[in-house]
Amino acid sequence: MPCPPLPYSPKNAPRIDPIPESNSMASTTPTQLTSLEALGQAAECLKVLAHPHRLRMLQMLKSQQVTVTQLAEACQIPTPMASEHLRLMQRCGFLSSRREGRKVFYQIIEPHLKNILQCIEDRFGEKPNPSHSSGLVT
Repeated sequence: MPCPPLPYSPKNAPRIDPIPESNSMASTTPTQLTSLEALGQAAECLKVLAHPHRLRMLQMLKSQQVTVTQLAEACQIPTPMASEHLRLMQRCGFLSSRREGRKVFYQIIEPHLKNILQCIEDRFGEKPNPSHSSGLVT
């Protein structure tokens, strides 16, 4: 499902200040730009994240190690499909796994992934209904 567009109105559009004219691009760029090669790698890893089952798995893995079976059940998908999703995220360097007997546990090893997930949850997470939060009828 594509990302829904944000409501736009010309009345409340953000004000955009013009870029000051100068002789060089460097003087208007506050920080060093990331190389296109590195941005290409980032884009590939973000493509791996761009799946609702993978995002659900990562939400579960944020706070604890979880088995493939638990992740599959939470996503309501077969265990082999969950394993494939996990392998993709492992190849991108997001996860590690360890085996205990027949169980395989996964954990997040990419330190920035929790920040990315927090941004997603802040933007797309369900917001509590303020009229029901206190339990009082008004």
